[in-house]
This record gives sequence, C-alpha cells and structure tokens, in this order.
Amino acid sequence: MGVRRRLVAVLTALLAAVTAGCGAASAATEAAPPARHAPDRVHPVAVRTLTIDPAGPRPLPVTLWYPTADGRVAPGRFPVVVYSHGLRSLPELHAGLTSRWAAAGFVVAAPAYPHTSLRATRFTRADVRHQPADGWRLIRHLVRLDSRADDPLAGHLDVTRFAAAGHSAGGFTTAGMFTSGHSPRLRSGIVVAGGGLAGAFAAPAAPVLFVHGTADPIVPLAVGRAGYDRVPGPAAFLSVLGQGHGEYLTPGRPGFDQVLATTTDFLRWTLYDDPAAAGRLTADATLPGLTALDDRLRR
Repeated sequence: MGVRRRLVAVLTALLAAVTAGCGAASAATEAAPPARHAPDRVHPVAVRTLTIDPAGPRPLPVTLWYPTADGRVAPGRFPVVVYSHGLRSLPELHAGLTSRWAAAGFVVAAPAYPHTSLRATRFTRADVRHQPADGWRLIRHLVRLDSRADDPLAGHLDVTRFAAAGHSAGGFTTAGMFTSGHSPRLRSGIVVAGGGLAGAFAAPAAPVLFVHGTADPIVPLAVGRAGYDRVPGPAAFLSVLGQGHGEYLTPGRPGFDQVLATTTDFLRWTLYDDPAAAGRLTADATLPGLTALDDRLRR
C-alpha cells in the first residue's frame, strides 16, 4: 500500500478515535523479548493527564496519549515516546502528531515544562538546559507507574523501550537526554527543528532522526545539520524543502504526510525492531520537490 493510502486510512480512523476517546533511569532488571513486527491495526486513542512532583520545586504536568480497545487500555505492552514541546507551547498543541503515534501502537508522554511552556508563570528560555533531567524524571516515573497494580497503564508500558522526541527547544531537550552513560532504555531520538546541547549524542549510541525545514527562520538549517554531524552513531536527516519552523507538523500542511510516515516507521523500527518499517523509511521520506532524506542509519 502506498504512503498516501496508508496515511488516509490512519487519519480517517484517528479522527473518530481521538474525538471519541479523549477525555537517568537504571537499566531494566529483566529485558523484554525483542518484538519483530509493530502492530498492524490503527488503535483508538485516549488521553489522560497526571502531574509529577506536584508539590516539588519543578512540578511536571504530563499529557499521555495511549492505544485503547473496547474502552480500556489496549492489550499488550507498548513502547513509550517522551515528547518535548518548544518555547511557549503545550503538549496538546502537538496532538496532530502525538495522537497518531499513539494510534500506531505507542504510549506518548508529553511534559509541560515549568519555565518554558505557554502556562509558565516565570518564563525563561535558559531553563531549557534543565529539561533533559525532567525528561529522565518522567521516564523514572513511568517505570514505577508500570508496576502499580492500581494504575490503568500498569503492565502496558514496555519500560525497556523509550524514545525521546521534540520540536524546537524540545528538540534541543531531546538531544540533551543522550548524554554520556545514558540508560539503554532510551533507544532512539527524533529532533524536529532543533539541534544539539552540550554533551549530547554520547555513548551508548542510539539512532537519531532529524527533521528540519530548509527555510526555518527560528532555528537555521545549519544548526540542525551541525547536530546531525555530531551524532557518532546511526542518524538520518529529513529536509522539508522550503518550509519554516514547524508548519509541516500540522495535519493537511505540505510535508505533514511525509513527516508522519517517516517518524512513525522510524519509531516502529527502533522500538519494535520492525524490519519492514526500516525498509519503508526511504520511500516515506522522499517526495521530489517537497522532502529529501540524508541517511546513515546503517539498518
């Protein structure tokens, strides 16, 4: 099935599903057996919120999108994507992308950072340097949550398989989670309209996908390319030709179909070990005149 036909089917199912359904960590002690094929079906999606450390110095509200079946969390264990927003943004403003990842078989956990979100009472862009630690705090919380018998998501999180992703300042946050000695739970990253932070992309090596508009006026293309060049392990760079800082993350806008297909199959490959998804990446990412892919993933 072609990329566009697959995406039309996904988007149609998700429109009904989302409307109806919304309402540094230690290494794992027991590794889950590797999955070899990501889910074929498109799941309905539900949404919940929680707050980590609500009375602490850095309370962290989190929005979770997750697959459902028959009104409950879908059977099985799902890899987790930690998604970081940009400056003066919010998790829900990225639902066009995050809900579709959840429908494809992932739990997406998106924090609202205390000093850079749209609701921050004391906004400061300098706080971005502290956000990678918040991302790891979220991972640790989800590992504990998975073992709590009273939580609906308990037993449904594959806590050996995390990815980090983010847009703009959230892309820099994502890069900052890949510092030296980071837990092998963090298996891959997606940096959208962002670049590297000091100490980023250190061992253990993990695949990283960059997505960047070639006419981005906020984070210049050269910044994203410099981050890509710093990755010592597998990496790819999806260029959205002539596009700016993130309009391609909005459903219906030029480049969205290619970004959705490429990021979804990248996550399927890196978190489900799905070789068929890996084989689709070049076709997902290539539409002459609109998108192009530089690929050194060595899959």
